[in-house]
Amino acid sequence: MTENGDPYEHAVAERMNGILKAEWLDMEEYADFLQAQERISQIINTYNQVRPHASCNMLTP
Repeated sequence: MTENGDPYEHAVAERMNGILKAEWLDMEEYADFLQAQERISQIINTYNQVRPHASCNMLTP
């Protein structure tokens, strides 16, 4: 079981959420849930395929 409200319990997921919010989501507004869901899918693809990662010596995965 995980503790409620403990960001260290899932540090990798929390880091990913923080990056998504800081680099993309906080700068955009969405008309509805579907638009937000579609945009988040695009952002996750960009994060996984295009964005440089420190763990890869700042190369893309």
